Amino acid sequence: MSDRFNTIAGWTLFSGVVALGLSSLSGHYFRADKHNRPEKMGFAIEGVAEEGEGGAAATPIEALLASADLAKGEASFKKCMACHTANQGGANGIGPNLYGVMGEAAAAGRGGFAFSDALKAKGGKWDWTSMNAWLTSPKGFANGTKMSFAGLSDPAERANVMAYLNSLGSNLPLPAVPAAAAAPAAGGEAAAVVGDAAKGEQSAKKCAACHTFNAGGAAGIGPNLAGMVGKGVAAGSFAYSDALKGKGGTWDDATLDAWLKNPKAFAAGTKMTFAGISDAQERANVIAYLKTAK
Repeated sequence: MSDRFNTIAGWTLFSGVVALGLSSLSGHYFRADKHNRPEKMGFAIEGVAEEGEGGAAATPIEALLASADLAKGEASFKKCMACHTANQGGANGIGPNLYGVMGEAAAAGRGGFAFSDALKAKGGKWDWTSMNAWLTSPKGFANGTKMSFAGLSDPAERANVMAYLNSLGSNLPLPAVPAAAAAPAAGGEAAAVVGDAAKGEQSAKKCAACHTFNAGGAAGIGPNLAGMVGKGVAAGSFAYSDALKGKGGTWDDATLDAWLKNPKAFAAGTKMTFAGISDAQERANVIAYLKTAK
């Protein structure tokens, strides 16, 4: 009996040693040359950013807003239309009507909509910062919100949606772009684009239906543009929109580039109907031409 017990105990101990050895061996195999976490996480962990997310090189939301695309924002907003309306006087649904929401107090008004206690407790207004945080993660912004939408992970898409919402009866002035983001690094795309004034004059013919370019020329639908470079935005006697008046600053290269790229995104509520110039080289050409129009 004693020999049999010793035999069983011996085999049990041997099995344990083998299992421990295999566990250690497999651990070393799967960990070999993997001193850092995987390049792509197997599944998302709430609160843990993927490598490269939110880094120092991330484009500030203010810069994305300056070049936001209203048409893309309207297209993205279709994701929200199962719960929200955005037309003036539209009825509340599962979520509140969003016409004129930018700049309003959070969880207030909206035809008496029953906001969650979590959102009521946030206070403040729907400014650019709070709306960006809300659209990034509603539950992260107000834990306990009734909003079931997970959020928009792409900052550019959030900027487009905010610009679109802002165009619906709000027209808040766009936030100032941080200096570091406004000044492209040496060798960057913007620094490499050199304008051609002659080509810019040709492109500017698209603008001649509304603007004159000769010194002392009369204003038309839009102002005379002679000598505008370096002057204050919305300066002079022309009846500029309140949206453009609220921008401040001067017409330098960066400001002109943002304006020419998308006037409505630059100053939501502007009276300018021109959609903009998508090509960076063509914008640089027009700016070079405007510098010669004095």
